[in-house]
Parts: sequence; structure tokens; C-alpha cells
Amino acid sequence: MAKKVNDLCGIKESDTGLAAPSQWDLLSDKQMMQEEQPLQVARCTKIINPNTEDAKYVINVKQIAKFVVGLGDKVSPTDIEEGMRVGVDRNKYQIQIPLPPKIDPSVTMMTVEEKPDVTYNDVGGCKEQIEKMREVVELPMLHPEKFVKLGIDPPKGVLCYGPPGTGKTLLARAVANRTDACFIRVIGSELVQKYVGEGARMVRELFQMARSKKACIVFFDEVDAIGGARFDDGVGGDNEVQRTMLEIVNQLDGFDARGNIKVLMATNRPDTLDPALLRPGRLDRKVEFGLPDLESRTQIFKIHTRTMNCERDIRFELLARLCPNSTGADIRSVCTEAGMYAIRARRKTVTEKDFLDAVNKVIKGYQKFSATPKYMVYN
Repeated sequence: MAKKVNDLCGIKESDTGLAAPSQWDLLSDKQMMQEEQPLQVARCTKIINPNTEDAKYVINVKQIAKFVVGLGDKVSPTDIEEGMRVGVDRNKYQIQIPLPPKIDPSVTMMTVEEKPDVTYNDVGGCKEQIEKMREVVELPMLHPEKFVKLGIDPPKGVLCYGPPGTGKTLLARAVANRTDACFIRVIGSELVQKYVGEGARMVRELFQMARSKKACIVFFDEVDAIGGARFDDGVGGDNEVQRTMLEIVNQLDGFDARGNIKVLMATNRPDTLDPALLRPGRLDRKVEFGLPDLESRTQIFKIHTRTMNCERDIRFELLARLCPNSTGADIRSVCTEAGMYAIRARRKTVTEKDFLDAVNKVIKGYQKFSATPKYMVYN
């Protein structure tokens, strides 16, 4: 009868791993847990005589010592591997339980859980750039057999560079939206830490977490915060940042295989980056996001005004002509300002005159704040 009831409930013991609640004995469980000693965390560094009866394990308990111990009675020898964290009891130091690898919560927080709502259609005018990105990111994931037939490794990394506001991060968000792979987003300055070796450890854990996924994309935004060229300022202030960068360089293409990890980086100061970071094999592709041309600017205007209440037949091409050398961010700002003019005049729709006023205000008035000329001087 019990079996019949369970079948009707649709719960099997194998699903939950628990017995039926009527068979629970909470009191004795509580007593057993109180009598059990708390375990100590150690790292199993080496296995002596593995796969034999008298296998012994070398464990390293932090700040105490190293011991050669056996296994507890609840662990099978196949559970324990070299280099993993284990729980040991406090008197005989026998291994009682295998523990998962320790990954810093601040690293785990970098994975992007919900997908961004930006698609490739929202990125205006970067046709070539999108093509190049998709070749690197999507092709190897969707058609790996093409690369196998040709016998080449797919490119592993992309550096997006260009003046601020040309859509580098936007394109990365569109990539995150498009792929089912795990997407990890790191901002360069997050890796700059106070203590020696902390930043490098975070990079190691980040790539360790990425390797555990089936396919993974790591996006470093503002990479010039840590990827600057190495120099000695005589004070040693930059040493820590350089160590972090060297760890990234090593993880990208060092001794260990990189696995199915694609790396995207974005920066608006490509001239300051270290040449070791930029060499092919680490970053195979460099994609420049230039200023949008006339057609692209028209397209960006259309993208930003899709959701706006505009009058019919606004001449977007004319507006695009009035914004020479402006970036996508400038054009978005023009659209917002035009909306503000309409709100000020208490109208429900945005007219062409609002757009013209906004172009005058944003493009001509904010000229001195524009970052593009500075970018052109530096690079």
C-alpha cells in the first residue's frame, strides 16, 4: 500500500534521498549531531600508493602541520583526489568528507544570472564588428565541427577598443543575451585589491570557476585598469596591479590548457596595454569600434526613437548629417534631450524641431566634454 501511495504522490525515495516523514526520528538525529565533533578543513596534497588497500593521504592543515592519515569509515577512496579540500576529524585527523573547491563569493557574484535585454538589433551600425565577434564567440560553440575538419583552433579572445560611447560594452551585452554559455563579467578595477596576491588569487579562482562550466565567456570591461604596460615607478605602487595582470596573462595562455573559455576585453586606451597581453594566442582578434558613419548614425537614431512617440516623417538622415563625429552615446543623449524639450512644452509627441534643438544643445554645446578628440590624440 505504501508503494502504491508513493507512486500516486509521484515521489520516490531516490528523488529526495529522504525516507518518508513518518519514519523520521528527529530527536536521535539531533543528539547524534551534537555528539559528533566539528570537522577541520584541510587540503589533501598527495596520495601515497593510490588505488591499493594501504593507500595513505598527505593532508595539510593550515597553520598546524602536515599529516599522513587514512580514511574515515564514511568515505570511499574514489571520492578523494589530490589537491581537493577535505574535512578531517580533530583527534586522529582521518578524512571524513570531501569538500567543494573554495571560490571567493565576490568571484561567484560576477556571473551574469539574468540575460541582458540587448540584442544585436539594438547595436547600431557596427556590422563588421558584430560579424567578427560572432565568428569568435558563436561559431565555435554552434559549429565546432568546422574547425575540427580544417584542423585549426578557433580564436580564443577579442579585444574591443575605440572611443567611449561607441558600443563596446553594449555589444558584449548582446553577446551575453545571445549565447547559452555561462557569462562572467569582470570590471578591471574589481581585481585591484589591497593585499599582496589577492588580485591574482581572484583571477585564478575566476578561471577555475570558468573551467568548471561547459562553455564560458569572460568579459573584462575597462581592462586598462589592470592591463597597463609594465614599468617601474620606483615606489612599487603599481607592482600589485602588474602581478594581477601577469596572472591574467598566465591564465589566458600559460601552462594549463584554457579549455572552452572565450575572453572578451574592452578598453578605450589600447595604447597603454601591455604587449604580452595583446599577443595572438591570448587575444587573437582586435576589433576597432570606430565612429559611426552617416548610415550608421541614421540607424542609431531609428533604434533610439523606436519606442518614442515621434511625429511621422522625421528626417533622420538630416539629423545624422548634423551630428558629425558623434558616437552612439551622443545620439542617444540627443534623443533624450528631444524628449525633454517635448515634455517642457507639454506635448505628447516629439517633433523634428525638438530634435534640431537637442542636436544644437548636445552636439554643439557639449563639444568640449567630448572624449573622442582625446582618444584620437592618445592612440
